[in-house]
Amino acid sequence: MRRCAMARRHHRVKAAKTRLHLICSMALVCALCCLGANCLRRAPAPASDDEITLVYWSATNAQELEFARRVADEWNARQAKMRVRVEPVPAGQSSEEVILAALASRTTPDIYANAFPGAMQDLLDAEGVVRLDDFADFSSVLRARMSADMLAQYRSPDGHFYQLPWKSNPIMVLYNMRLLREAGSDRPPRDYAEFLQIAARVTKDADGDRRPDHWMIAIDYLPIWYKRMFDFYPLYLAASGGAPLIEHGRVKFDNEAAAAVFRFTRELFARGYAPRQSFQGDPFLQGRIAARFTGPWSISQIERYAPAGFEYAFGPIPRPEATDEPTVSYADPKSIVIFRTCRHPQAAWEFVKFIVSKENDRLLLEMTNQLPIRAYLLSDPIFSDYFARHPGMIQFAQLLPAARSVESVAELKEIFDIIAQEFEASVVFGLKTPERAIHDAARRSQAIIDAD
Repeated sequence: MRRCAMARRHHRVKAAKTRLHLICSMALVCALCCLGANCLRRAPAPASDDEITLVYWSATNAQELEFARRVADEWNARQAKMRVRVEPVPAGQSSEEVILAALASRTTPDIYANAFPGAMQDLLDAEGVVRLDDFADFSSVLRARMSADMLAQYRSPDGHFYQLPWKSNPIMVLYNMRLLREAGSDRPPRDYAEFLQIAARVTKDADGDRRPDHWMIAIDYLPIWYKRMFDFYPLYLAASGGAPLIEHGRVKFDNEAAAAVFRFTRELFARGYAPRQSFQGDPFLQGRIAARFTGPWSISQIERYAPAGFEYAFGPIPRPEATDEPTVSYADPKSIVIFRTCRHPQAAWEFVKFIVSKENDRLLLEMTNQLPIRAYLLSDPIFSDYFARHPGMIQFAQLLPAARSVESVAELKEIFDIIAQEFEASVVFGLKTPERAIHDAARRSQAIIDAD
């Protein structure tokens, strides 16, 4: 068994290095094509012998970038010889690809605060990140921040921690309450039967052209891997009580929970409750769609763009049958990492601790409406004023302890690509049964894992 495990590790590392070599070649071509552009990390400004400058890459959205700059400015005002310079992660098809390209060309920053936990295995196979539990106070910092169960989701297969879980956007279902009340319900549905009953009354032809112009839910069914992380995956977590997709190198989702999710979503398309079409503008704010899967980021968008009198509410991810157990959903988390190219990892760790202090977690809430991954958010007085002013965020904070990350396996993108393909074949077009589609997805996923 040990020999097999070592062989799998060797193949994963070899595959990761091959991917990095290809990405490095792409990055070089991009750099040559973009002379003078900010395609790769800019060289740090010269510093005196006794001054440390750390480069901190932030996500590119305006609120989070401003948060990073505020935190760095406060840190720099307190420090005499350790400075932090904030840069947005360079543009690319995805931030994960940008990070891998930076690893290949050794242009990584010191600190990156938007790491996708599902991509951690690629970073580990490339030996690109610092092991955080080597820092003497790692355990005490994290124990003060979250429960052991929350932290365990972010432990790497070798038993160590290379990421600090930072922020989360738990997925729920957003509802147009006027459409629900017109369909005879004054609250969001809790299970599949309730959801389908309401959907039958919501979906209708209002102008008599024999085609629906109101639907229950919009699902972006294009077979793209990350799309299924915001419908299939939260539905699967809710149906299974948080069961893993992959565990110890074995596929675990060839089960009734996954098949039930495919059967439910297939019914939505087969009965016409979910449209097979695209829309101009936002169909939810236009009142044409009664529900969609989303996270707390939708609140600010609704408050800004919804027409006067628009009523909305968030509900739990529906399950096969309603129970009193807490609903499990996808956390959509992001973590902070320190790259091995950092020449001052201890200094970087000190700044990372500053980013995740209670005061800066409160600032994160205020500036971005994203939840810090922190236990007892609703009972800690430091956050009480925020939740009093933003009551819509309370239910997301309540969901946070039960929300789940995604397994960190090098084949994650390929596995979700397969799930997306089988979802399209079975759920959208009815070309195979849900049970067969799930079985095929599991079989194909296991073959990919074994090949690596």
